[in-house]
Amino acid sequence: QVQVVESGGGLVQPGGSLRLSCVASGRIFSIYTMGWYRQAPGKQRELVATITSGGFPNYADSVKDRFIISKDNAKVTVSLQMNSLKPEDTAVYYCNIRAAGPRPYDSWGQGTQVTVSS
Repeated sequence: QVQVVESGGGLVQPGGSLRLSCVASGRIFSIYTMGWYRQAPGKQRELVATITSGGFPNYADSVKDRFIISKDNAKVTVSLQMNSLKPEDTAVYYCNIRAAGPRPYDSWGQGTQVTVSS
């Protein structure tokens, strides 16, 4: 069925930037929401940013002015450009794609580690 694969995590200094990518494959169909969540050790998984198949973005307040989510116009692929990174951004970042309807799905990637540290 539908699968997603993340890439682009790593170690970066405070104030630096990283770009995450996520590629979805499978029986996706036309209407979906795709994006990023993150989870730090001992904490709840939380929204980072999502984008709909129509291109409408949604951001957590904590990243709204620093991160940009974008979608490829021809492929089911999203990128998360993360700028002005802070230590509190350190987490495992998970890609997600989901859809309702006659063939619903809610698929998660395996995660990619982002560490912001000196």
